[in-house]
Amino acid sequence: MEIMPKSTSSLIDLFRIPTPAAMLALTAATSFLHAEEDMSKPEIKVEKKKDADGRESVYMYIDGVKVHETDTTKQPLPTVVSPGKILGAPPTDAVVLFDGSAESFDANWTDTKGGPSKWKVADEAMESVRGAGYVQSKKTFGSCQFHIEWASPSKVQGSGQGRGNSGVFLMGTYEIQVLDSYQNQTYADGQAGALYGRSKPLVNASRKPGEWQSYDIIFHRPLFDKNGKVTRRATFTVLHNGVLIQDHTVLSGGTGWRGPHAASDYKAHPDKMPISMQDHGNPVRFRNIWIRPLKD
Repeated sequence: MEIMPKSTSSLIDLFRIPTPAAMLALTAATSFLHAEEDMSKPEIKVEKKKDADGRESVYMYIDGVKVHETDTTKQPLPTVVSPGKILGAPPTDAVVLFDGSAESFDANWTDTKGGPSKWKVADEAMESVRGAGYVQSKKTFGSCQFHIEWASPSKVQGSGQGRGNSGVFLMGTYEIQVLDSYQNQTYADGQAGALYGRSKPLVNASRKPGEWQSYDIIFHRPLFDKNGKVTRRATFTVLHNGVLIQDHTVLSGGTGWRGPHAASDYKAHPDKMPISMQDHGNPVRFRNIWIRPLKD
């Protein structure tokens, strides 16, 4: 696990505020950090021109685009989307993967073999069923902004990794741990919000058992060359209940439980893969799942 040394305490403090403004700041900040991984230098050009009144003005161009360009044919404005009225509601450009209905579940989710999942849908949530196996999305995704809400059982049973255990796997491969970590002792890189076996969360932001919790994730997928060698590792920025817990974490390899899988290097895979959630034997519930694909 490696942490990019670009975080600041003020940035972390901002992310503790569960507001749409904080989410916008998160997206902007992680986009900036992600861009820094590209070590190639932009092409910068400085041009001096005399205005009609004879004054000399200096114009800067970055990669051929003038700084503060007002001509929208040369520098298009960002697409306008309407944010949700409440924190966590999907914006207008999101792909909604689960809205709480059985119809939404059937339309978007299968078991790992592509058949109907045996997970339950009740009270506007999907629930893991012991022995039913993982559930996975029909659609495939790569780099993304991902939102999901989850709740461990209200009745506390078990301890450590046996208490409210599940997981969210981006690209079906890279796991963000789901666990009842409220006053529940376990290893740091296996508690809620950990990149399992690789990176512990910065803080434990868990709510009490049975209460709804949220993950907001900015994920940039790994890139591979034609020989299958990784040329850029995956990065995660994660907010747990509005609190920053993974700060542009560079994932050093595969995630998993002990053994060679946990210690594995990257293995080449397609550019887009399903999202999956884990059946770990505990009735963990999920709701309000949406995603916004991002450029690589």
